[in-house]
Amino acid sequence: MKNPVYYRTVQVDGLSIFYREAGPKDAPTLLLLHGLPSSSRMYEPLLSRLSDCYHLIAPDYPGFGHSDWPDRKKFAYTFDNIATVMGHYCFEVVYVTD
Repeated sequence: MKNPVYYRTVQVDGLSIFYREAGPKDAPTLLLLHGLPSSSRMYEPLLSRLSDCYHLIAPDYPGFGHSDWPDRKKFAYTFDNIATVMGHYCFEVVYVTD
């Protein structure tokens, strides 16, 4: 593997969202979303194997892995709400930074 894995965070909707990133930014981008309950850590082996050909981004959802764990009284842990945050994440990380 020529490309290292970077560990980054970005602010999305007032939350710190952690993500792993590998591969050249000019390569096709693959967004790797994990299942429940899990985290982006499950993609570590894949990041090292595919980073020569692809730009890989693997985020942790709110309340998972290294992302913020907001209080349940202030954040609804529903599929719809997590999907909304991840949609905003995609816009912020995938579309704006590329």
